[in-house]
Amino acid sequence: MKSGLRADLLAVGLALVLVGAAAGVGTYFNRPGSGVVIFAFAPPLYGDWLVHAGPGSVSALLIAFAVVCWGPMLAETLPLRRLLPLGYLAAVAWTFSLAMVDGWTRGYAERLTQPSEYLHEVPGIRDIPRMLTEFSSRILDFQPNSWTTHVSGHPPGATLVFVWLDRIGLGGGAWAATACVAVGCLVAVAVPAALALLGRPDAARATAPFAVLTPGAIWIGASADGLFAGVTATGVMLLALAIYTRRGVYAFGGGVLLGFGIYLSYGLVLMALVALAVVALGKQWRVLGWAVLGAAFVVAVFTLAGFWWLDGYHLVVERYYQGIASERPYSYWVWADLAAVAIAAGPAVVAGTRRTVTRRPWGNPVLMIVLAALLTIAFADLSGLSKAEVERIWLPFAVWLLPAVSLLPGSHRRWWLAAQAVTALLVNHLVLTIW
Repeated sequence: MKSGLRADLLAVGLALVLVGAAAGVGTYFNRPGSGVVIFAFAPPLYGDWLVHAGPGSVSALLIAFAVVCWGPMLAETLPLRRLLPLGYLAAVAWTFSLAMVDGWTRGYAERLTQPSEYLHEVPGIRDIPRMLTEFSSRILDFQPNSWTTHVSGHPPGATLVFVWLDRIGLGGGAWAATACVAVGCLVAVAVPAALALLGRPDAARATAPFAVLTPGAIWIGASADGLFAGVTATGVMLLALAIYTRRGVYAFGGGVLLGFGIYLSYGLVLMALVALAVVALGKQWRVLGWAVLGAAFVVAVFTLAGFWWLDGYHLVVERYYQGIASERPYSYWVWADLAAVAIAAGPAVVAGTRRTVTRRPWGNPVLMIVLAALLTIAFADLSGLSKAEVERIWLPFAVWLLPAVSLLPGSHRRWWLAAQAVTALLVNHLVLTIW
């Protein structure tokens, strides 16, 4: 097949083998008396096997059908200024519908109110400056005032987002979930917009429908990691905008968002690789200077407020091994994590990524961005600090694999888009995700 379809299908087949192996070995470990604990009951995903449907099932099917049938055509014909807002609205509808498969309460309104989540701590945070000053002292477990799992596992910026929502009258689980979906779905704008600004409007148009129907939307709605993905993706897009317009203010803004990103999640420091790839493509090093200045501004604010990022990072590594991470085997998760991210990315991204490895990336926006995203995932994987749950934790990295789908032949894209939708629908109806 001259189009490379056979090689694409082989790559997807190998990914399926990897997923099957992760599921099989994980299930074997989960058996009583195995002596190995992986703490994932629908391996390699973090959740429980549960065949179910809900109020979002029908709307999710209808949205998937509409995007598969008309998405590629609209992506080719609409001006980008209309295509991108339309893509955002479609992504919000798709993400919300997938969340509603689990129901309003279980899948949305109470997803972020569990005892391990951020909102559990919000009522007790009345003095933000004091919270920042004391934050590191409460990271370690087994002390009376330890932060909950998610609060302790992230820098204070993540918790502050929900505190700020509460302060402006948008408290509670439903508003928190809405914020995660609204910000997370900015990925559907930021990724194709960045490609267009870097001189590849064709790749932007090809990517746009896939950015809507990404299986990763299961975890964008509603987890804080979806919000993290939206914030950092917008930061990268602003760097591309700075290159296009030659205006430092956009680079400064992108630096602020990317700098804030490392106060949302420690691992998002790896987003520097994607940011550097974008700057290198533009060959405007002034952009890098302004971006560094913006990020430094955020670092200075948090540091002067009493939180030193490196202290938090070292303590969170210690806290990480106080919990189930000390029991989850690295020898399993170092490869099973890749199976989880393959599910969240979807078969079209797997096929497109296969095509990137056969080409020279230098100077090509699609190839360089995808390569940078692959490197972030490789570093995160080898670190051993993300054993399981990476289908949501690595969302900020995985969304930058989406441009790879633009390498797929136009005649095949509708079928690959359908495969993305089917993947998301199957996973969401067969697995009850925890967050």
